[in-house]
Amino acid sequence: MILIKNWQEAQREAYFVRESVFIQEQGVPAALELDEFDYQAQHALAYQASKCIGTGRLVILSPKEGRIGRMAVLKAYRGKGFGKLLLQSLIGQAGQQGLTQLTLHAQLTAISFYEPFGFEAVGEPYDEAGIPHRDMILHIFTLDQNL
Repeated sequence: MILIKNWQEAQREAYFVRESVFIQEQGVPAALELDEFDYQAQHALAYQASKCIGTGRLVILSPKEGRIGRMAVLKAYRGKGFGKLLLQSLIGQAGQQGLTQLTLHAQLTAISFYEPFGFEAVGEPYDEAGIPHRDMILHIFTLDQNL
């Protein structure tokens, strides 16, 4: 099950997953994990037997553009489709809000995860929190645009 929550509702569960994945597993400095976008973002939370096991967020940057980020699934639950459900939920949420373009900062090892959803890598690789990343972009086509 995937639920969309604001930061006030999602903070405890989302941070637990992000701390486990980004800080403990990947060595991201704790000071970099939370940012100003958390408070305005819509957070998708994945649940297995009422336990939050994954998270991601959608930040609206402009009336037509958003950014997906902080995608994380607890290690024991990876490879079981939860990341795909989170991403589909966030893309759907973006479409419902009329966004036509999504961007994300993908870890190089995760680019192949995003490509089947239509994200395309753009630009050169760069370092973010000590991890190689590359920007990716997805153009969302709504029914209104196709008329």
